[in-house]
Amino acid sequence: MPRGDKSSYTGKQKRMAEHIEEGYEKRGTPKKEAERRAWATVNKETGGGNRSGSGRGVPDTNVSAKKGGRIGGPRGGKASASRPAAARSRSAKKAAATRKRNATKRSAKRKTARK
Repeated sequence: MPRGDKSSYTGKQKRMAEHIEEGYEKRGTPKKEAERRAWATVNKETGGGNRSGSGRGVPDTNVSAKKGGRIGGPRGGKASASRPAAARSRSAKKAAATRKRNATKRSAKRKTARK
C-alpha cells in the first residue's frame, strides 16, 4: 500500500478528516496543509487506519478532542456547587483579593527590575 493511501480508513474517519479540513480552510490554512493537519488529527484520535466491520480495529480514543474544558478533576465542580452561595461568594472575593495583591507585587517587581 503506497504512502498516503486512504483505503484502510473507515467512512467515519474519512468524514472526520473532511470536517476538520474544512475548519482549517475557514481559518485561512492552505488546502494541502489543511488536509495534512486533518489526517494527522484523525490518526492521533483514532490510532490510524481501521478497516470497517464489527470487531475490527482499535476503539477510538478521542484524546485531542477531550483537551480543555472544565477544571476540577473527577467531581467536576460538584463539590463547590454543594456549598452555600455565601461561602462560594466569600471564597471568590478572597481569591480576587489575592490575585489583585499578587498583581501589584509583580508590577512593582518589574518596575524595580527595569531600573
